[in-house]
Amino acid sequence: MKTDLTDTTASKINKALVLGRRAIGTPAIGMVLTLVIVTDEENAYDALKAASDAAHEHPSRTLLVIKRVSRSPRDRTRSRLDAEVRLGADAGTGETIVLRLYGDVVDHAQSVVLPLLLPDAPVVVWWPVNAPLDPAKDPLGALAQRRVTDTYACEEPIRELVARADAYAPGDTDLSWTRITPWRSMLAAALDQVDCEVQSVEVEGEEFNPSCELLAMWLADRLDVPVKRTVSTGPGLTAVRMDTDCGPVVLDRADGSLANLSIQGQPARAVALKRRETAELIAEELRRLDPDDTYASALRYGVDRLNAPAEGDPAGDGDARAVAAPVGKVAKAPAKDAAQEKTPVRKAAAK
Repeated sequence: MKTDLTDTTASKINKALVLGRRAIGTPAIGMVLTLVIVTDEENAYDALKAASDAAHEHPSRTLLVIKRVSRSPRDRTRSRLDAEVRLGADAGTGETIVLRLYGDVVDHAQSVVLPLLLPDAPVVVWWPVNAPLDPAKDPLGALAQRRVTDTYACEEPIRELVARADAYAPGDTDLSWTRITPWRSMLAAALDQVDCEVQSVEVEGEEFNPSCELLAMWLADRLDVPVKRTVSTGPGLTAVRMDTDCGPVVLDRADGSLANLSIQGQPARAVALKRRETAELIAEELRRLDPDDTYASALRYGVDRLNAPAEGDPAGDGDARAVAAPVGKVAKAPAKDAAQEKTPVRKAAAK
């Protein structure tokens, strides 16, 4: 069921929700959170499709906020709110409200969204593109327990990572970080199979891919060893090579789907490591609403070392970038402890 409302208000939208639920016989129960998506018209369809797919795992009320650009000074002075209320089969497993803001109300989106939030339920705000520099201080971001951005969608991802580190607040996260969860889990599992000290690491992936940078920073932060960032043709992350005192450990994914894990003294094995869709990434982020301290630690550790030339490469020609890390005594700790606590370890840790 879909109801179109033109030049409306939040109270009229709430009334349409009640009438719609009565018409289709659906009670207002079973939804676990409110997901607010802030985007433009160009990216609205893809974002809403991903949220709808994720809602099969996390039934929610989805508020799609589309800020329309006014074409003339006169239009900018005329505030208007148009809405679509979707229930039942048109909304999947939850409720969807599409909000199109015009004029001055664009700068006051929180006043429209606030009355539409589910009572006593967590709020997650997601910016697929054009995220604010400081999500926690954004009027919409201030309403949320979790704020999801995506540095991969930015024009200058590496510079955006620096800005994210400077403005980080508990509850912030990045889909570029979510994309490397399988890599972190696989590397942790690989190192749990050996009794060796990691001496250096190389992370290989396509240029200007923030997931590669985040993985390199995480490894530098957790292992306390030099981590070199090199460039490949992709897609995405292509390889991680760890030199240990008992031989190399290599996780190589050349095709973006199937990876090859090789450990010194063991037979090579194929592991599934496919590139995931946005819906899977959003569903993963909605599983946790507490601050991600591991992400915060990795982000802050590496931002000032992203483009430093590797030791022995004074030219710094751009074909290889290094994430420098202090070399110190490396202690051994279980991967499950390393994922949550900031302690020097020699083994990678899963999220």
